[in-house]
Amino acid sequence: MRWTHTPLPAAEVEALSKRAGVSRVLAELLWRTGLRDGDAAATFLQPALSGLNDPFLLRNLDASATRLRQAIAQREQVVVLGDYDVDGVSSTALLVMILRRFGLNPRFVVPRRSEDGYGLSRSAIDRALEAGKPQLFIALDCGTNSLVEASYLRAQGIDVMVIDHHRSKEPPGECLLINPHAHADESSVEEPWRNLCTVGLVFKLCHGLLKQLRAENHPVAFRVKLRDHLDLVALGTVADLVPLIGENRILARHGLRILEETQRPGLRALMDIAGVKPSQGLTPTDISFRLGPRINASGRLADAALSVELLLSDDATFCNETAQQLDAFNRERQDIERAITEEAERMIEEKYLSDSGVVLFAENWHPGVVGIVAGRVTRKYNRPCVVLGNEGEMAKGSGRSIDGVNLVAVLGTCCENLTSWGGHPMAVGVSLPKVHLESFRAGFAAAVHTHAGGDIAAARLDLAAWITPEQINERLMDELESLHPFGQGNPEPVFGVRGVVLRTRPEVFKEQHFRFQFEDGRGRRLHGVAWKQAHRLPPVGVPVDLAVELKWNHFNNRKLLQAGLIDWRLTE
Repeated sequence: MRWTHTPLPAAEVEALSKRAGVSRVLAELLWRTGLRDGDAAATFLQPALSGLNDPFLLRNLDASATRLRQAIAQREQVVVLGDYDVDGVSSTALLVMILRRFGLNPRFVVPRRSEDGYGLSRSAIDRALEAGKPQLFIALDCGTNSLVEASYLRAQGIDVMVIDHHRSKEPPGECLLINPHAHADESSVEEPWRNLCTVGLVFKLCHGLLKQLRAENHPVAFRVKLRDHLDLVALGTVADLVPLIGENRILARHGLRILEETQRPGLRALMDIAGVKPSQGLTPTDISFRLGPRINASGRLADAALSVELLLSDDATFCNETAQQLDAFNRERQDIERAITEEAERMIEEKYLSDSGVVLFAENWHPGVVGIVAGRVTRKYNRPCVVLGNEGEMAKGSGRSIDGVNLVAVLGTCCENLTSWGGHPMAVGVSLPKVHLESFRAGFAAAVHTHAGGDIAAARLDLAAWITPEQINERLMDELESLHPFGQGNPEPVFGVRGVVLRTRPEVFKEQHFRFQFEDGRGRRLHGVAWKQAHRLPPVGVPVDLAVELKWNHFNNRKLLQAGLIDWRLTE
């Protein structure tokens, strides 16, 4: 792993430290994120809900809120179709919940991955219309590129609304579309709402709806507190890996706090079975690795409508039983994923180790879990990977990328044989006939090589700052807390610590991990842990440099400052 650290202008960092009233370490972290003004730094460190912009600045949001207001006034039938991932599930639950408060009883449908495929497909639409044609059909987290499907609905006299954040090829012209990417130009790149995922856009739509209804003195509108629904917004925002900057930062920061206090029986049951302890504070990791996978598991292996029901239900018994069912799905998903990952790694080692970008496929792979496998092999081999499963004559799956390689841009140059594709710079969905697998594999590897300039062989570790053991203390932890939540666009800082000497041999546990201890110059003992690194123990009595993340470890009702080891090297 290649360590990199770009020194910053010391005088300017010191000036920012004084202007913002923060330590020099925090000033260096703020500077690296582009926050070099005291006021901008203060706004970033204390993101307020009042910092959310007027929802009507989003194109088509005013018209969409007006259309919802019409549906409420005329008691129309509404169908909501949301995607089967966490963003789609939380978006569906949020919109259905708000519309129910205003007397509507919207039907909701979630595509079944095995039957309907991805997004706004004809089979999913037909299933949604089995109980009758609505006046309004709303697609969430899908539909931006569904021209034919939108026309099919419009031909039946159904109004169509699409709320989505996927990149646009040719937006459907016969519907109301809320998508900050669909009509964007270079001047809109810095809009603070540009990177909202779908649940964030639904939140903005609900905000606009409330503003319109309150202007009419609608009695219910004054009783609805949108802030109470930020737990759902945090779920989708964190799980969908959108940049946690701008309005996403505000929504995620406050949403995590609401999630800690949530009284929704479904979320409480899910947190309980996932081992999440709100009293210890929630982080994006709790969503990404505990709550999100369980919500996703139903969509991957069964029917994601079950997860929507869980979020909507007030029945504690149903919620406990459903949470257990999702946990069982997740364990099954883990078993399948583990087997596929092992096979995928063997394929890379034997056939594709020299490829800049890797495309993997096997007839026996489940399309519902290959996205997770793609993420694992991408991280391990530090190169973009597309992993595809079997779906009849088609190969279907997901791709994941590394920093600096935009998958949307890459696929745009090698998509001639793809039946469908789309997504974000870091994650995409892909479908193609199996007969074109080899040509796509070659085209993808060449496109990644061209896009990355051939410079992705060695994983790079960017150090945010060099610190001393003496600086690892509660004050620094409090300052790091002000940077939360960490995620895309606001990565958790990795600190370098020079010349550490371990006095005792690291303690290996569970054959894969190890614990270690080191001291600062005053003899204060500091604790560390290294996950899945027992094969490479640092030496005792020899100066080493450590690359670490700093976290609180809650164990046996104790709170311990802990250094999470990312890498080590001998001190030069």
